[in-house]
Amino acid sequence: MEWLKDITEWVAHFAQTPYGGWALFALAFAESSFFPIPPDVLLMALCAVKPEYSLWFATICTVASVLGGMFGYIIGIKGGRPLMYRWFSDDKIKLVESYYQRYDVWAVGAAGLTPIPYKIFTITAGVFALNFPRFILASVLSRGARFYALGVIFWFFGPAIQSWVKEYFGWIAVIFFVLLVGGFWVVKHLGGRAVKSGESL
Repeated sequence: MEWLKDITEWVAHFAQTPYGGWALFALAFAESSFFPIPPDVLLMALCAVKPEYSLWFATICTVASVLGGMFGYIIGIKGGRPLMYRWFSDDKIKLVESYYQRYDVWAVGAAGLTPIPYKIFTITAGVFALNFPRFILASVLSRGARFYALGVIFWFFGPAIQSWVKEYFGWIAVIFFVLLVGGFWVVKHLGGRAVKSGESL
């Protein structure tokens, strides 16, 4: 997983370039459908450099993430099922489907607030043909809440925490890296345990 840490550091460096906003848009879009690094890393770096623009950066991140989620949904409709059956067992696929039957698009909304890889839910939402308007609504609410929370913190307290964030940003990036790996672990292992529990009933 060393390559993920290297990519995280590479992503953060865009905050020091004139293309930070564009990089944030591209990253947030890609993360919702195929890229492994969450946009929070670059969002925090940009907000630390220019806290007065924090809400604007949060807006960029939210809009791009929702558009990326819509793209992931389309991937799921067009070709996600063969990939899903290649990567996961029938039991795990049935488990995910049962979650959608129980919680509908709010399973996607919950994933949008957590370190669990959002792309997994956007693509499978398309595979299982969740209601598209409700899918968009859940994405807007969850991703907006997540990114605007960071934006508001930096907008209000930016000057006070700016130097602290810059000093410890390396550690912050590592924490996001650990959360990312932990998200993949949750999807893999807890999903497997739930399947085994279902088999034992």
